[in-house]
Amino acid sequence: MSALEVLSVGTVVTIQDRGRPGYLERGLSAGGAVDPVALDEGAVLLGDDPEAAVLEMAGFGGRFRARDDCVLALTGAEMVAEIDGQPVPHACGFILPRGAVLSIKGARSGSYGYLRLGGGIDAPVTLGGRATHLAVGFGRLLAPGDVLRSVTPGAGTPGWSLTPDPRFEGGTLRMLPGPQTGAFDPAMRERFEATAFRKSTRASRSSAQLDHDGAPFHADGQLSAVSEAILPGDIQIVASGTPFVLLTECQTTGGYPRMGSVISADLPKLVQAQPGTGTQLKFVTRDEALAARETPQARRARLMRSRRRLVRDPADIADLLAYQLVGGVTDGEVE
Repeated sequence: MSALEVLSVGTVVTIQDRGRPGYLERGLSAGGAVDPVALDEGAVLLGDDPEAAVLEMAGFGGRFRARDDCVLALTGAEMVAEIDGQPVPHACGFILPRGAVLSIKGARSGSYGYLRLGGGIDAPVTLGGRATHLAVGFGRLLAPGDVLRSVTPGAGTPGWSLTPDPRFEGGTLRMLPGPQTGAFDPAMRERFEATAFRKSTRASRSSAQLDHDGAPFHADGQLSAVSEAILPGDIQIVASGTPFVLLTECQTTGGYPRMGSVISADLPKLVQAQPGTGTQLKFVTRDEALAARETPQARRARLMRSRRRLVRDPADIADLLAYQLVGGVTDGEVE
């Protein structure tokens, strides 16, 4: 059985999958991984179940010891990772041998990293999903001493790599107008599009605040807005005039007026932006939003076409004889 023992862990490390869609009318947001692109990248790297549960690590990972040989992949934020002191490449499938320790530290780029265990992490299934949803009490934060076991032991094929989709440097976020966009006068909407925003440190799985210089934003009749259904991507303008973009674990209703909604194709760019990263928002048409949309199946097919074998040129290996080139032969000696 493939199993990882948690030796130490960052502040917010949880088990996530694609969430629980379909319960909005009952007051439950879908939840799941805030960066679903990372789920597809990991599934393609290991040839694994795309619906499997993984670890989501906010900013910092932890230390994990293999109780058995484990097939793993790291995607999402590029976190500094080592196996017993030796660096681990990002966005590739690899084996963590029994007894070895994987250390995952801070992120060089991005905010949320993902660790996939071949065969998926086993966790209780609630309402059809394994995802931790702290706001409603499904699951919990990981803690030292936890043991993560695979649903399908021995699953996953190591030795593949890919180039992650670019989404770690902020940039322009496309947004659709919504039912309350007209409550903001044309000059206010124009100023909103022209504003240089920065992702705030006030960001979580439920929302991300956007800081800016200059006057606050407000809608006509802002204090009399009616509470109604809201979704990830919606841009709420709170009473202070500050925008908040809702994310996967947001509430299901809200009364703040919404400037618009960030399209699903661009939400990972906001999720993965580190605090202080600059961004702007631009209105697009429904047709433009649909053209940018990519289903998980289409994304995996595209990533599969770009997948490549992880091969190293012997000329680039400084201590060639220190590597096991043939089973049982190391440093020129037969074991």
